[in-house]
Formats: sequence, structure tokens, C-alpha cells
Amino acid sequence: MRNLLLGAMLTLGGTMAQATEYLNIFTWDGYVAPEEVTAVNALLKEQGYDIEVRVMDTLAEGPEQMFDVIRSGDVDVSFLTLNYINMEGVPFSNLLQPIDTSSPRLSNAQALLPELSAIEMGMSDAGPLYLPFGGGAYGIWANDDVVSEHPASVADLLKPEWSGRISLTSGQVQPNVALALMAMGEAPFAVQDASGDRKKMAEMQKADGALQQTLTALYEQVGFFWSAGPEFRDDFAFVASYGPGASAHVASGGNWSLVNFDEGSTVWLDTINFSKTLEGDKLEAAEIFANYFIGKEVQERIVNGLGMVAATTLVDANPMLDENPEFFAEELFWPPYTKVANNVMNMLSKRASGGDS
Repeated sequence: MRNLLLGAMLTLGGTMAQATEYLNIFTWDGYVAPEEVTAVNALLKEQGYDIEVRVMDTLAEGPEQMFDVIRSGDVDVSFLTLNYINMEGVPFSNLLQPIDTSSPRLSNAQALLPELSAIEMGMSDAGPLYLPFGGGAYGIWANDDVVSEHPASVADLLKPEWSGRISLTSGQVQPNVALALMAMGEAPFAVQDASGDRKKMAEMQKADGALQQTLTALYEQVGFFWSAGPEFRDDFAFVASYGPGASAHVASGGNWSLVNFDEGSTVWLDTINFSKTLEGDKLEAAEIFANYFIGKEVQERIVNGLGMVAATTLVDANPMLDENPEFFAEELFWPPYTKVANNVMNMLSKRASGGDS
């Protein structure tokens, strides 16, 4: 038996066969295309690495799920949403390592948008825990077949004419609370901003308070709450979407467009991250992978195919950013929520949807 095992490990030339190592990628649906995996694997082979990129079957869903998957130790490279990195209760920063953007294998890092490259919520004392990949708005998309004129303010969504004709998400309540706050003329993350002030938090979470009343009124306008992804049905006038889902629907012939409210839209940024355990050749392979994904070809695809905002200056056009240079204004970025803020927002949402107070 021992001789059989030894024989199985020998090549025809009589040398020990070396097993290929895998670089495991944990990502959101649609971010890593099969042909791009093939292209990076070709680059790795050309440069003498016996390492292959492998996209994990498990897809990203949200902060708690992503934390559990990365903590398992099976992930080498991840695509975290920026505000997850230092969010309370899910200490991703303990699982990641700083990225050396001056590495010769990260030449495309020099073309990244400077306003996205060193955002405080994604930094460690030793440097950035991320490379920006691409972003978008959590916005309201209008059905232009039935909406003749886009509303100017988020508060207009509360008008009687839109009753039952709005669709929001049930999966993450924070964006819904942000919409309610903007409808009140408040900052979208006012609950987060007040999470260290007991008096303000007590006021915000009152069952008969202004925020509760506004959120309840907003929920009463909703005809359908989506979970896994938005549905752009003909009977809806407005649907909330992170962007890629809406863009895919438009590409298939739907007549929908993002509403540019006076208050703006909250924005998100998805990033590329390296697990703390990466070292040596696998770390170098991760840099080669990341460099390809912040390069022109992939960044053009996420703009034109997913309707996202590219993170680089290499693209020929970056429509949403070109139209609105303040798209990534700091005050509109989803923050790394505190536990207190999350608890209050979940309670407000439960009440608004008819749950117990």
C-alpha cells in the first residue's frame, strides 16, 4: 500500500508532484465572472505561481453571514461592503490584514479614485484593510411608464397617490430608516450619529415620536417588501434597489431610472480584502487577483453590466459619478453602525410593520 501511495505521488519524471493551492474568493453574486477567473489563473501560471483562483459556492449575503464565513478560515480574499469592516459586533478588522498599495503587483492601485482609497472606516493603524472595488446608491427607482415626473423630495413618497405602489427591502432596515429621516429633513444616519447620546436616542425611539410616525407612514405606502432582491413589477411606481438589480432589469428592457432626490441617496462601496492568514506566494497571488479586478476591463464591466460606480480613473466613462461629482459625499456613506443604533432601528422598523413595541 505504501508503495502504491508513493507511486501515486510521483510524476512520470520521477519527481514529487506538487498539489495546486487554491486562492478562495468569497464574493457577492455577479462580481467575479468565470472568464475573469480564467484570465487571472492564466496570469498566475505565466508568472510561475502554482495557485488557482477558486470562487466559493457560498455567496455573500450580509455582515453577520460574511463574518461567520470568513472566521471559518476558508476565505483568502473577500468583497466586504466598506461599512462592515469596523462595525460593532462583527469584528472583521481582526480577520483582515493591511494592503500594501505600493506593491509592484498592485500597479492599478495608483489609478484608484483618491476619495475612495483611505476612508477612515476601512483603515487600521497599519494602513487600509481594503481596496475600493465599486459602489452605488441605495436609491429609489421610478417606473417611468407610470411616473410622469420624478418627485423632488423623499417626503413626496408619503403622498396618498403612491399608497401601495412602493417597494422597499425587508432584509436591511437601516436604509428604510435613512429614507424616513431624509423625509423629515434630517441626516440619513441621525440615529447612528446620536448613538452615544442617551437623551437623543430616547427621543428617537419613542413610540409616538416623529421618526416612528414617519417610518410607519412610509411603511404604510409599501405594497411589497422584498428580501433577496427587488422585483420591478408593472404595478409599482417606485422600487428601492442597491443598483445592480435595477440596472439588470433596465438592460432587459425595463423603463426605470434612479430618482435624484434633493436630499440625495445613501451610498455604499464594496471592497476587496485580504485575510490575515495570507502570506508568501498566496499573498502575492491575492495581489495579482485584486490588481486585475481594479483594472480597466473588470471596472468597465461593473459600470456597463452591473450599473455600478467604478473605483478607478481607468474607465472610459463613470456615468453616475460624472453626472454627480458629489456622489460619494462622506455624509451619505453607510456608516459602521453601533449595536445601540442597530437595536433602535430594528425596534422602529418592527413597530412600523405592525410588530410589538
